[in-house]
Amino acid sequence: MSVPSNPEPASRGRVAIDAPRLWGGGVATAFVAALVAAVGVLICRDVLDIKLVEPPMLSVTNSFPVNYALTAAVLALAATALAHLLSLATPRPQVFFGWIVGLVTVATMVLPFAMEGSLEGKICAAVINMVIGLCIASLLSAVLSRTVVDAERSWQNP
Repeated sequence: MSVPSNPEPASRGRVAIDAPRLWGGGVATAFVAALVAAVGVLICRDVLDIKLVEPPMLSVTNSFPVNYALTAAVLALAATALAHLLSLATPRPQVFFGWIVGLVTVATMVLPFAMEGSLEGKICAAVINMVIGLCIASLLSAVLSRTVVDAERSWQNP
């Protein structure tokens, strides 16, 4: 019995996504991002007594900390959807995901400086946005590495 010298690659380009775990990680990330926003507002506004610049966000309630937290949670869920889409459509989803989330985070850090308010309020809003972005990027990158596998593991090997 002879074995072919050049076997066909198995399921080239196929990706296996554990969607329930990916979205479970996304929901957990949304919860953590919301807590980061709420704690950031608590520290800056209530401990340091700095009036924060209010960046564009969802206006669901009359409470600034709650709206900030809800916005952070929605952005984390949107990042989860982006991660899922990139996992289906790109060869190295973690690389593209990192760049996209990194650039969006930088944009959200710059945005407060284009608004009216004190320098301290702008800096606090930029720092809160940076920590939210780092939270989303790091947690969802870790979730991606555990829930998305390509058949050749080309983007998961160092």
